[in-house]
Amino acid sequence: MVRRNDQRRAALVDAAIEVLAAEGARGLTFRAVDTAAAVPAGTASNYFANRDDLLTQAGARVYERLRPDEATITRQRTAGRDRDTYVVLMRELVDRVASFRTGYLALLELRLEATRRPGLRAVLTERVRADVAANVSYHETSGLPGDATAVKLLHLALNWLIVEQLTLPDVFSQEERDELVAAAVERIVAPDSP
Repeated sequence: MVRRNDQRRAALVDAAIEVLAAEGARGLTFRAVDTAAAVPAGTASNYFANRDDLLTQAGARVYERLRPDEATITRQRTAGRDRDTYVVLMRELVDRVASFRTGYLALLELRLEATRRPGLRAVLTERVRADVAANVSYHETSGLPGDATAVKLLHLALNWLIVEQLTLPDVFSQEERDELVAAAVERIVAPDSP
């Protein structure tokens, strides 16, 4: 029987994210999650039906924790509607994602694991498609310059910049990263209308 203490479940999923980031998908066991969460042995197995369930919930939790808070969303909605503002928004996005290093590394592990687990692949595909669609929808209603293709191209470019920053942080300095974000926006997003 799977237990329903939401706070304990969240703590276990957060511990799973940490284990994924540190040990990879092969290191993700119920015992490792119990240890990382500092709970009695056997606790994780009481909350998750199986390892696939734990992997899937870890992926969902990463996305949940990467969402900007309401204050950030409100500030973004009241910001300017030009490419300079777009650059600021994209730098904030890269900084927010990069600051949750273990979450993004866990997500990379989950993506690799999804190549071997069709169920996980289906869940992650649905989640990423929904995330891209939400970003396109937000963009279309925001009044920012550019179109859906620009949003998708920035999604792809900035994701790899984040991977570079998290896995090989000495390749680009913070200044270079900021310059690359600005260049990506300037080259991908059509110039502002006069």
